Amino acid sequence: MLDKEQILNDIFDNDPLNILDVKLKSSTARNSDERLISSFEEINTFYEANDKEPEPNMSNISEYQLYQRLKSLRDNPEKMNELEPYDKFKLLDYQKKEINSIDDIFDDDSFGLLGDDSEGLFDFKHTPKEDTRASADFVAKRKPCKDFDKYEDRLKQVQKDLATGKRRLIEFKEGNIRAGEYYIHNGVLFLLESIDITKKEHYKPDGTRVREDGRTRCIFENGTESNLLKRSVEKNLYKNGKVVTMNSDDVVEDFIENTSEITDEDTESGYIYVLKSNSNDEQIKSIPNLFKIGYSKYPVESRINNAENEPTYLMSSVSVIGEWKCYNMNPQKFEQLLHNFFGEVCIELDVYDKKGKRHTPREWFTVPITIIEETIELIISNKILDYTYDADKLELICRI
Repeated sequence: MLDKEQILNDIFDNDPLNILDVKLKSSTARNSDERLISSFEEINTFYEANDKEPEPNMSNISEYQLYQRLKSLRDNPEKMNELEPYDKFKLLDYQKKEINSIDDIFDDDSFGLLGDDSEGLFDFKHTPKEDTRASADFVAKRKPCKDFDKYEDRLKQVQKDLATGKRRLIEFKEGNIRAGEYYIHNGVLFLLESIDITKKEHYKPDGTRVREDGRTRCIFENGTESNLLKRSVEKNLYKNGKVVTMNSDDVVEDFIENTSEITDEDTESGYIYVLKSNSNDEQIKSIPNLFKIGYSKYPVESRINNAENEPTYLMSSVSVIGEWKCYNMNPQKFEQLLHNFFGEVCIELDVYDKKGKRHTPREWFTVPITIIEETIELIISNKILDYTYDADKLELICRI
């Protein structure tokens, strides 16, 4: 009787098709060291593509995750030593900043939280006297709006206008807050129903600036209202808000109704201007007929002195292509009418300021300057309602 070992040997020796010659597969699962190296290579790839290390950019989740990953690695000496052969951009050669003074805190403001002093925090000179101190027990809070039925239909209509393109959302600029206008904060539409100004802008004897302020009444689309201070509303909108433009049909009618022939007694109310970017960015240079259409209360040259540092000008110097004086009208409405007319060719460009914060200016359009000039003439002559702009043919088309 054959033993079991002999039987097995005979079976393996009699395998002409090599069915039993099985090679073990190596595992494709990565070990912890491989995962660590792979995660760091993603940071290297980001640096190589952007010529900077990841920053705490909350508008870009992937960049923010890489920033947190790099921060975590820098806090772990053991992992830093293991990754040293792969640190081709010296991202781990990093010394933590010691915080020993107030200046160190400001210098280490990676989130830019201390950069905006719209409330005049750092204008504080001395402890105010009791008679000038604001009441601390009054805190503005939202509460149910008892007469919301008066506003509900209007707010719904604004949402419909936004959906159909008759209204648009534009960036909020400090100082352009007005009663009767609509705004969006944190995705919620609201009407700034009224502003009760109780403090006029002025300067104290020591030169401290005191800004205009007062209680507002804001009606929100969710059926609540608040009485925040005007300055607080401005601050909230500046940080995370939008302005809702007027209904385009209303803008045209209002503009035409209030435009008339200019006389010696009329006063200049501002300027409409057209600018061309001098940016060296290939993405911007490659866009044909790219112009910024805007308005200013003052001569344009004085406004663009710092264009290289302002996202609205694409962080570059600009050239003035055209400038028109406005009389007996709100130049903002003139600007809005132009923006609405050329809405289909408005370009959204992502621009980063010197702190790495992303901005998306919405006043740049791809339209020939000759068309812009013709459109301005049609607005002034009250004939704009008879025309539309054909972006494919690059020409104005008469509706009649």
